[in-house]
Amino acid sequence: MNKDQVKGAAKDVVGKVQEEAGKLVGNKEQQIKGLSKQISGKLQKGVGDAKQAVEDFKKP
Repeated sequence: MNKDQVKGAAKDVVGKVQEEAGKLVGNKEQQIKGLSKQISGKLQKGVGDAKQAVEDFKKP
């Protein structure tokens, strides 16, 4: 597992928490920010997954 995979997964979790907190207090702005973090986290994790696939492919 590389740093992009870890950071991406963490952003996704933080975004989910932020979205739910926004729902609880009725704050649409926080919900949107949470969704945005989730998307960013998923993209970063995808980059990490691609890097890992390349590294795995290079190994004999």
